[in-house]
Amino acid sequence: MLFQWDFGRNAPEIVQELFWSNTRPAEDEALRSFANQLFWGTVRNIEEIDHLIRAYTERWSLERMPAVDRNILRLGIYELLHQPETPPAVAINEALEIARKFSGEEAVQFLNGILDRVRKEGISARPA
Repeated sequence: MLFQWDFGRNAPEIVQELFWSNTRPAEDEALRSFANQLFWGTVRNIEEIDHLIRAYTERWSLERMPAVDRNILRLGIYELLHQPETPPAVAINEALEIARKFSGEEAVQFLNGILDRVRKEGISARPA
């Protein structure tokens, strides 16, 4: 959903509806609800999240970053900062697994470095 939202810049409601209409039905309603929660939370906190990405990526503008990697970072940062029930190691590991599937090993290393820095320092680097 985040990739679709970022790429098309459609309203989040439209993205969510299109995503679920083109995805096999989630057998587990809790899983679907959690996916929606992550999507909406990331979208609602996008300014804070993008600020952190810019703060922790050297020589990479957000716009130059591959869209898949940018949105994996956004999701991981949202979970690290706003999902206290998800242990930080789990949030990072989930992001890296997504990167292994949809990006490449180089991206995994890059994302791991950024997410680990956010885990350690992110709250202090939030915009005022």
